[in-house]
Amino acid sequence: MALIINLDVVMAKRKISSGQLAERIGITPANLSILKTSKAKAIRFTTLEALCRELDCQPGDILAYEPDE
Repeated sequence: MALIINLDVVMAKRKISSGQLAERIGITPANLSILKTSKAKAIRFTTLEALCRELDCQPGDILAYEPDE
């Protein structure tokens, strides 16, 4: 299973920096970086909700699934 994180794409479209977004949703820039680089093992629904609220998007805009070959 391969989950693709498109957080950096959504952030670029909204013209928001990592520091600004991290501050607005209440997480550290380091934790946001872990999410952006697909190194996170999990994401809390509250964090996903905050991301969607601040970026004015849907979870599917941030997360995508591509099956392994």
